[in-house]
Amino acid sequence: MLQKEIGLQAVGAAMNLAATIQNEMTGKYTLTKTDRSPVSIADFAVQALICKILSSHFPGIPIVGEEDSLALRQPENRELLAKIIHYLKKCDAPLEEKEICECIDLGGAEPNGTFWTLDPIDGTKGFLRGEQFAIALALVQDGQVRLGILGCPNLPPATGGTLFWAIQGQGGWKIPAAGGSAEPIRASVKTDPTRMKFVESYESSHSDKDTQLEISRLLQISNPPEQMDSQVKYGIVASGDADIYLRIPNPATPDYREKIWDHAAGSLIVEEAGGWVSDIDGKKLDFAAGKTLRNNRGILASNGRIHSRVLEVIADLDGRK
Repeated sequence: MLQKEIGLQAVGAAMNLAATIQNEMTGKYTLTKTDRSPVSIADFAVQALICKILSSHFPGIPIVGEEDSLALRQPENRELLAKIIHYLKKCDAPLEEKEICECIDLGGAEPNGTFWTLDPIDGTKGFLRGEQFAIALALVQDGQVRLGILGCPNLPPATGGTLFWAIQGQGGWKIPAAGGSAEPIRASVKTDPTRMKFVESYESSHSDKDTQLEISRLLQISNPPEQMDSQVKYGIVASGDADIYLRIPNPATPDYREKIWDHAAGSLIVEEAGGWVSDIDGKKLDFAAGKTLRNNRGILASNGRIHSRVLEVIADLDGRK
């Protein structure tokens, strides 16, 4: 599959770029978006690089990315743009100022038919803390995720990271980003909740931490949920290193719906590893509804063996409210 080969090439190059920036930059080189979330020079640089590679090989496939270049084009942000140019050149991906903005804006397509969806730095706050983040790329066709790629530069820490990928119907794989042999990934076969590992988002605003802790208690999971940023959590579940990833909507924002680029790649990787991904009502994620998962509420990813039981606990708690 040519899309897989080029996608892996693009995400691999972007991992090197993002890791270089993370190791050298400070929080000075960030902007705040209208939703009050941060965007770093790495978000812009990675989106420019990946969009450049994808568009050169697949000019007929639109890209639905998270970022746009509007803020970068403002005179007060010329220093940020200069830094992006610097890091792209440093990582052997020289792009000029105008080309950078044009490449970023290639990610401005609307989701329809066959398209790529890209989160250049998933988990920007984790990136800024020097912790976990992911580069997430997926190919979607008629609402079905056909290819998912996750680049996780800090998983495991200080190793150069891991590349995960999956093709619908063909399984999931991982390979050390520094080189080595690819190996198939499989979700865990655990059935005893007391032995399971539960992961959740680091940011308290992203989910209902109190309800998730109560679900963990009701399942009799021995250890408290482990918190980390980004779709790295999908990679961990797919590899069998965790068993449950849960994202209950925060009661402060009950109408919030997840973005497709935050879940497309990771959900396919878990499913192709033998796990199960749904919303918290048990419905399959709907990637044919625009840029958000507007027909879904929350996220549950698991090894598959505990999935129905978690849904039962969620439904029971919903019934008590």
